[in-house]
Amino acid sequence: MKTQVHLFSGFLGTGKTTAIRSLIAQKPEHEQWLIIVNEFGEIGIDGAVLSDNGIPVAEISGGCLCCTAGAQMGDTVKQMLKKNQPHRMLIEASGLAHAAGVIDELKAPEFTEKLEIAAVFTVVDPRQFIDTNFASHALYKDQVGVCDVLVASKTDLCNAEQLAEFRAQAAKLFPPKALIVEVNNAQMKLEWLDTPVLEKSRYRIKSLPDNTMGYQSQGFTFEVGRNFDGEKITNFFNDLPKMTDGLVRAKGVFQVLDTWVWLNWVDGQWGANQVSWRRDSRFELIAKSFDADEIERRLLDALE
Repeated sequence: MKTQVHLFSGFLGTGKTTAIRSLIAQKPEHEQWLIIVNEFGEIGIDGAVLSDNGIPVAEISGGCLCCTAGAQMGDTVKQMLKKNQPHRMLIEASGLAHAAGVIDELKAPEFTEKLEIAAVFTVVDPRQFIDTNFASHALYKDQVGVCDVLVASKTDLCNAEQLAEFRAQAAKLFPPKALIVEVNNAQMKLEWLDTPVLEKSRYRIKSLPDNTMGYQSQGFTFEVGRNFDGEKITNFFNDLPKMTDGLVRAKGVFQVLDTWVWLNWVDGQWGANQVSWRRDSRFELIAKSFDADEIERRLLDALE
């Protein structure tokens, strides 16, 4: 049985440590857990206190996991797995860590048979989430983009307008989240660890805002590990206006040469950026009409 790995990411002070502590308090007696934390976290988890719970804890030195996620990260995981056969491993990333780099390390071939990347959590303060100064920061976008479960903490400090704006913006995230929750003081529910993150080959976007003009939407996903040909996926985006009627939006995250690229078509032009998403390749579009089977065929053809 593979160990389920849960990464907890989030900016400084959002409540990652408190979130993990609340889960530890609910740990089933029959399960064995391991915890890896950053030694210089903003609060830090005291290993001595946690050992009272019978949970082995390892601390990685250094200001951010992204800097030490290489040899030290891999060595720490190997040492802990040598001594234990855990059901789950909870990793608290530093508030300044690029979470995608940590996941890449955990997907190294040496861990393929031992670890499974389960639900990834990012804890955010809704007031920061809706602040463009935070939202536009590469590190912040990385942390939000990589997660399956977005946890809005400190909701008791938000007013109704801030929460409404958070909900509106979170609902539009791409790739869409498996779960978005709002909590007070980072108090988590144990069942959130089992949030399913399985990809589907084709899905429909849940709803279109103000959908009164006859627009359709469609989404497609492709399992991790399958690379797209960069030239073919570029040609696909160039051809999209001819393949659809009334195209208004098209966006996708694609694994290309084992890197992850966000392609975004809007207002008649498209751009590309590297992103932190690691779960699957996916694409969705909004248009008046299109042939979904033809779109899927072209996407499959763009796979290497």
